[in-house]
Amino acid sequence: MKKVLIVLPSHDQLGNTGQKTGFWLEEFTDPYYKFIDSGYEVTIASPRGGKPPVDPKSTQKENQSESTQRFERDKSAQAKLENTLVLGQVSANDYDTLFLPGGHGPMWDLSSDENMKKIVEDFYSDKKIVSAVCHGPAGLLQATDRNGNSILKGKKITGFTNNEESAVGLTKTVPFSLENRMKELGGKFEKGQDFKPFVISDGQLITGQNPKSALPAAEKVIEILGKE
Repeated sequence: MKKVLIVLPSHDQLGNTGQKTGFWLEEFTDPYYKFIDSGYEVTIASPRGGKPPVDPKSTQKENQSESTQRFERDKSAQAKLENTLVLGQVSANDYDTLFLPGGHGPMWDLSSDENMKKIVEDFYSDKKIVSAVCHGPAGLLQATDRNGNSILKGKKITGFTNNEESAVGLTKTVPFSLENRMKELGGKFEKGQDFKPFVISDGQLITGQNPKSALPAAEKVIEILGKE
């Protein structure tokens, strides 16, 4: 049985707006059930452990999907989410692949968390697939390869774009531009249509542009691991 580690943020403040943030529910539930239904064992971790914050906007009716509705009926999955492992206490050795959903939370904590850096580097050095969607790639920004280069350098990648950040009105709220930072690290940033599914696979990295890219990103992980 393949084992996937999903890492969610612990940060819940949307800058200085007084509003809450966290992970985007659909970006977690779409991959979660794709992995579960494909026979994977799913473990969830977060920097502080326990229940990670969900972005309240992602629970609104207009942002619901089949998988979020399934999650609302799934007591087992809810219990797992209530009790995520502390990120610093998990080992890449125990898993086959790493998946980072988005939501704005990762921009504040996964982008700078030391344990996030270590676990991404451990997965990467072990030649395992590392995936991140929307703002999830913030968790990849610190990671370097054995030569000290960013793991994004020279790779085709994507993530939540400047256009999309502007469209949701948070350009001046987020601590940095994810698109710009990924480019600064040497990534070959590509983008599809705003808020439409767009996934890029390059070597060990699979990245998705926005919430609608979470499911196809998980499908790509399963496709690649199925060939190993």
